[in-house]
Amino acid sequence: MRELRRKVLLPVFQLSELTTADDPRALKRVIKQGIGRSALTYHYRFVWDGQAGQGFNYNLFPVVLDRNAAPWPLGTLYILAQLEAEAPPAMATYQSRADDLGAYKEWLDTQNRPDDLMFQFPKIKLRRPTYRYRGYLQQLIQARELAPATAKRRMGTVVAFYRWLIDNNYFQPEYPPWEEKRYQLFFKNTEGFSVSKSVVSTDVSIRAPKSEDPFAGTIQDGGKLRPLIGKEQNWILEATEIKGNTECYLIQLFMLATGARIQTAGTLRLRHFTQPNPGYAKSLTGEGEVFKLKAGPGTGIDTKNDKSGVLQVPRPIYELLRTYALSERTKVRKGRFVAKHGEHPDPYLFLTQQGNPYYTAKAEALCFNPDLDRRYEKTGQPVRQFIQEHVIPYVREHHDKNFHYRIHDLRASFGMNMTEQMMELVQQGTITLSRARMTVKDLLWHESFATTDLYLNYRSQMDVIYEAVNGYGRQLQEWIEQAMKGMEVTHE
Repeated sequence: MRELRRKVLLPVFQLSELTTADDPRALKRVIKQGIGRSALTYHYRFVWDGQAGQGFNYNLFPVVLDRNAAPWPLGTLYILAQLEAEAPPAMATYQSRADDLGAYKEWLDTQNRPDDLMFQFPKIKLRRPTYRYRGYLQQLIQARELAPATAKRRMGTVVAFYRWLIDNNYFQPEYPPWEEKRYQLFFKNTEGFSVSKSVVSTDVSIRAPKSEDPFAGTIQDGGKLRPLIGKEQNWILEATEIKGNTECYLIQLFMLATGARIQTAGTLRLRHFTQPNPGYAKSLTGEGEVFKLKAGPGTGIDTKNDKSGVLQVPRPIYELLRTYALSERTKVRKGRFVAKHGEHPDPYLFLTQQGNPYYTAKAEALCFNPDLDRRYEKTGQPVRQFIQEHVIPYVREHHDKNFHYRIHDLRASFGMNMTEQMMELVQQGTITLSRARMTVKDLLWHESFATTDLYLNYRSQMDVIYEAVNGYGRQLQEWIEQAMKGMEVTHE
């Protein structure tokens, strides 16, 4: 089945309600009805929460659509109810939930009498919509049309949606929409302490077992990251330079030099690189000097999970970015931003040719903007698009036809660069393995050594895997040759 558009994002959404003309907060709206017909006039006011002292105003609000691309009231009301319970909300989360609900509504609309089916929970379990939808998702998984993790998330959203419908008395099912099981989950936190968590599982949940490919060459560090070897790092910078994109070159170079993620590189501020007398410190690796750049809440630079830390920016990289920050190119782009949006209190370092940010800082995204005129959040799309359309094709044409990478792989590449540098010092007897381990952990801002050890063991683990496969391959070849000799004897 062809998937249709499931949601639409409204740049500006302000919750309002009808009121009378004598309401002091009333606003008048006039809708023309055409020549010869009286205009439709009514009064409304924005909903205001007196206790919280705020209204319900959102940018990029997701409206759930049905199969005919019309708004689905119940789905959209559910999203609004969830948003009202969180302040300030992360809109990307609710946009994903709206997409899940749109997928469910799309499935409902392909069934007979979908509006009735949604609320029919008969005695026979497999006729209930929750079980039927679970079966449909499993069919998509079997047909390889949907990833198990996506199916699991969609089913979870539908379960949460029905819980909300029941709790708010939109309906009461004749028979339960699912069967529940409660159990305690025991695990260790990042500090190594044992903790437990009460978990509720349903029999409509979809399992998404993780299957690790030992040949993928990835490291699990906030996602599956593939460290690029030295020549691959040179290839992507060569391609970016030849294609003439200075900003993408500097962003990637910064990530390779510091291990920063795209949201960190994309939210660097101009003021961070225009200080009159920047101070430098000795590098953690013992080679050269670095500029210690604070990142996280309160700095203007975004980090994953709002973690605070210090980026160790090599002095040559910092001075290169300082030259860029003071360049005419930067002034022109900043001027284009000001012309479109007005003066920014804390300008970004990197802007596109049109004067737009590459990445919208979280603090700005959480602030309601009544003048927003776009239907998407800026999360580094220009960099990703440039990589897909220019960098990867160039490298495939000139170096390796099977080459691929994603922007976050640069973080893993930095991690492996630092790990190999530290291990060389260990082998030389300059530092201890414990010191090397701690240094890599600090450079990558890891919560626990478990993630750091993935870098320390990466090369040796890959060598062991390939050696095992090659050794088994040699054994198989011997068996094949023995079988061939046996067939020759039998033939004679």
